[in-house]
Amino acid sequence: MTVETGPAPDPTKSLLAFFGTELARIRTKQGLSQERLAKLAHTTQSMISKVEAAKRVPSEDLARDLDIALKADGHFQRLYPLVMCYAYPSWFLPLVELERSAVSIRSFQGQILPGLLQTEQYARTILADARPDNLEDLVAARMTRQSIFEREDRPRTWFIVDEYVLMRHVGGEAVMRTQLERLLEAGQHPRTVIQIIPRTVVTHPGLEGAFMLLGFDEGEDVLHVDGFFQGRTTADRGEVAVAAHTYDLLRAMALSPDASAELIGRHLKELGT
Repeated sequence: MTVETGPAPDPTKSLLAFFGTELARIRTKQGLSQERLAKLAHTTQSMISKVEAAKRVPSEDLARDLDIALKADGHFQRLYPLVMCYAYPSWFLPLVELERSAVSIRSFQGQILPGLLQTEQYARTILADARPDNLEDLVAARMTRQSIFEREDRPRTWFIVDEYVLMRHVGGEAVMRTQLERLLEAGQHPRTVIQIIPRTVVTHPGLEGAFMLLGFDEGEDVLHVDGFFQGRTTADRGEVAVAAHTYDLLRAMALSPDASAELIGRHLKELGT
C-alpha cells in the first residue's frame, strides 16, 4: 500500500486545502486510518490521501460518503460546492460534469497536450505561466479530471495532437521525457487511441484551434472549443456536425496509432535518459 507523505496543506490558502485538512482532522479525531476510512466511504486509500493533501478535488459522491462514514452531519457536502467554485472556473464546470458522464471523447490539440493526458509537472508548468493565485488548486483540479480513466466503464477516448506539441519541451527535458512516457503508456489501453499529425503536414483544419467532442449514452453530442480567456461548450447540431467532419479529416491526415507511437518514441529517444 502506498501512502503519500509530505507537509499538510495550509488551510488558509484555499478551500481545497481547507477541505483536506478538515478531513484529516475529523478522521484523526475519530481514530480512523486512511485505509479504514476509505473502506467506510467506498473509495481508495490513495484518494483519501490525495484529498487530504489537496492533490485531488473530491467528487460530490465522495463528499456525501465522507459525511456518512464520519457522521459529519453534512459538513463535507456543504463544503463541496465552495471547493468546486474555487478549483474550477465557473465556465469550465459544465465541461467537467460532461466529461464524467461521457462514453466517448474526441480531442484535438495543436499547441499543448490535452489536459486529460498531462502529467502533474507538465500541467503545473503550463498553468504557472499565467501566474494564478490558486496554482495548486488548478493543478489538483486538472489531475482530478483524469479520474474518468479509473471508471470501470471508462470512456472511449481519441486524441489527435500536432507533432509540434511534442517538440515544445514544456518544463524542460526531464518533465517532457516523463510526459512522453505517459503518452506511450496511455496509448496502449484498448479504449484510448492517440494519433500524431506529422509536421510534414503543413496545413490542416485543426489550425483553427483546439476542440473536443463528447458523446453520451443518451442525448446529443457536445462540442467544447478552447478560447483565450475561456472556452465555449455547445450542443448546437450544426456546430457539432462541422466539428465531427473536421475530426474525421484530422484522423485521415494523422499517422496511424502504431506509427504515432513510433514517432513519440523517437522524440523520447532524442531527449536521452
